[in-house]
Amino acid sequence: MAEKIILINDLRAPSLTVPARPEAPTGLLMDALGRPLHDLRISVTDRCNFRCVYCMPKEVFDKDYAYLPHSALLSFEEIERVARIFVAHGVEKLRLTGGEPLLRKDLERLIAMLRAIPTPSGRPLDLTLTTNGSLLARKARALKDAGLDRVTVSLDALDDAMFKRMNDVDFSVSDVLDGIDAAHAAGLGPIKINMVVKGGTNDGEILPMARHFKDSPYILRFIEYMDVGASNGWNMDEVLPSAEVVRRISAEMPLVPIDPNYTGETAARWRYADGAGEIGVISSVTQAFCRDCTRLRLSTEGKLYTCLFATRGHDLRALLREGRSDLELSGAIAQLWRVRADRYSETRTAATARPDAGERKVEMSYIGG
Repeated sequence: MAEKIILINDLRAPSLTVPARPEAPTGLLMDALGRPLHDLRISVTDRCNFRCVYCMPKEVFDKDYAYLPHSALLSFEEIERVARIFVAHGVEKLRLTGGEPLLRKDLERLIAMLRAIPTPSGRPLDLTLTTNGSLLARKARALKDAGLDRVTVSLDALDDAMFKRMNDVDFSVSDVLDGIDAAHAAGLGPIKINMVVKGGTNDGEILPMARHFKDSPYILRFIEYMDVGASNGWNMDEVLPSAEVVRRISAEMPLVPIDPNYTGETAARWRYADGAGEIGVISSVTQAFCRDCTRLRLSTEGKLYTCLFATRGHDLRALLREGRSDLELSGAIAQLWRVRADRYSETRTAATARPDAGERKVEMSYIGG
């Protein structure tokens, strides 16, 4: 058997360059394709208690896998400082992710720190979190009290056997559903439920999931199986197009398209014709939305990634720990964003998406989805 070597962390990341002249944020930062910086996704841990087949498969992330030491992670104070600079550059939405972010000890303290960041407009930040829901029932109230606005919960099947096959750690659907209800009761909403659809595996759960969440307070979203990283054995044949998801649901529960909430929204929105709620589909494989992407990602150990499918990040932690000023950090961030021209999903082919095609893409568990 050939030895499997998977590069999880980006060890080659260059430091960001600090421009010669200091640069104060103006509240509007545009990349090379005219896209503003609007969203910052912050990974707070590389650990997860699930072993989902499309993200952290057990054969790679086994009991001997070496996670980052705590000293390598950005501290809450470092995250808060960086977030303030990003907000000054125009970021209006902060999403905490992982790994599983609720595994990060005292996460509520970080949420409270981020909640206190003022925005140039005076409007409060949109402060959100993505979770697998395993710890949500016990933490929902504390998250809300700390200042979190809402959560997005991953749930890839309603059938318990299929869900356990997807998470690969024998975790039950009922516990996730309890977490979702606890989040709703705590006022963390609107709550979105994300289902990654892997053709030939869990696509039989599309209609059961749609039926269950129809006429509920929750928004169900279906995500095409993506070629993120190199550890999930991605194959284009396992991608079920979102158009087929919509067709299947609409055949039983008619759907009507509706406008996006804002420019750059990843999900195409559909409402039930009878008024009983809405669904979303995220089609980054078959209907790329790169032209409107306003997201930057900060890894657990302080590397910036300008695309979910990036092959390397840029080391912001090095500048933080060198004692650089806020103006110097601001200039380095602005310089990185201005040259950003990523549009991987628009240029993807079956050949370029192969794990052995050029440099390895960073793993989703390292920078969050």
